[in-house]
Amino acid sequence: MNKWNIQNIHSPTWNMRLNPAYAFFIFLLFLCGCTYSFKGGSVPPHLKTIAIPVVEDQSAYGDPTLRDSFTRQLVDRFTTDNTLQLTDRNSGDSMLEGVITDVKDAPQVLQGSEQVAQRRITVTVHMTFQDLKLRKKLWEKNFSNWGDYPSGGGLTQRNEGVTEAVRKLTEDILNDTVAGW
Repeated sequence: MNKWNIQNIHSPTWNMRLNPAYAFFIFLLFLCGCTYSFKGGSVPPHLKTIAIPVVEDQSAYGDPTLRDSFTRQLVDRFTTDNTLQLTDRNSGDSMLEGVITDVKDAPQVLQGSEQVAQRRITVTVHMTFQDLKLRKKLWEKNFSNWGDYPSGGGLTQRNEGVTEAVRKLTEDILNDTVAGW
């Protein structure tokens, strides 16, 4: 009779012994796949620090505190993330520069008889991320995001809309800087 019984291959009691070298190879593939999928993209390894100068405001929005509050929220976001350590322009490995180019305030939600119930502030910024060690621009992009506030609520509610738009923008900018590779 034949040494290899073909019928036993399809039998549920058939046990396949896995070669240890093959098992180790599969384990390494799995490990590499997990590392890639969990980590996603990241900043190049030679970049450890980042300089973030005050963001310019060329929007003609008229709020003299906008550039400082935007810069402060951006710095806070990077400090909390801790992927890149904040430093000054002279000693940084990288630099993130920005210009607020536009701020729009428009009606968003209308109630009966054409009354505006909610307004939307949209803030647009132009950002540039540079590798100062290799002296090259890593990316240059426009970001835009919004925040809603109740119509007729006054300056406080409008500022809350701006704050929400800036919060979303700084999150987007951080994500593109540290994970958008």
